[in-house]
Amino acid sequence: MAPKILRFQSEEATAIALANYIADLSAKSIAAHGSFSVVLSGGTLFDTTRKLLEPPYIKSIDWSKWLIFFLDERVVPLDHPDSNYKLAYDGFLSKVPIPKSNIYPIKENLSPEEAAEEYEQRLKHLVANNTLKTSPTTGFAKFDLMLVGMGPDGHVASLFCWHFQRFEKQKWVTFITDSPKPPPPRITFTFPLINSASEIALVVVGEEKADAVKVALGEHASYGYPLPVQKVSPEGNLTWFLDNGATSRL
Repeated sequence: MAPKILRFQSEEATAIALANYIADLSAKSIAAHGSFSVVLSGGTLFDTTRKLLEPPYIKSIDWSKWLIFFLDERVVPLDHPDSNYKLAYDGFLSKVPIPKSNIYPIKENLSPEEAAEEYEQRLKHLVANNTLKTSPTTGFAKFDLMLVGMGPDGHVASLFCWHFQRFEKQKWVTFITDSPKPPPPRITFTFPLINSASEIALVVVGEEKADAVKVALGEHASYGYPLPVQKVSPEGNLTWFLDNGATSRL
């Protein structure tokens, strides 16, 4: 299915549209199967989701039915400044009434390899007990929504251009010990798991992302070695949310 590419004149307009999209998906998912499984990434995502913390969304969304997971995570304590969980907690989770039991951070005090394996097994358990849906195509977990950011180099999650983990086909969650951005040890969803999602929102704002957006979406997008972001191709729907800075080179 071809992606939907939404271009906005400002970051503010992008944030408003993203809130509308998430609130609508939340209501539809809860009506369909009683929950809304959301995968969060780090970076500037929580700046762009800020409208969810304002009326009407803060009151109208049924937060008690949300299930929260993490697209990738730095292998540090959960209260460490580099932790994506801490970033999510400080910027979003602490401000909405999602039950703590519905939030699934990584387990602390494990090696990167152990943390990736433990998180994968936890996801498989949630599929086995029907907390999460299963993709009939891949057999992987099928999340209702993944909120995915992109780095200026075109990486998504912790799947970087020159790392072999971007080619992983079997594992749901893998690990790296040499991230080009600190801290080096991380775990990350793999592309087969990412692409099993029902909906993916690629949220890209800022002029520093414009070169990668041009490579991914410009007229020469099919040329050369693809950026990791170009491998995002879900079974369901892919929607790009782009502000004027991100599209300034298109």
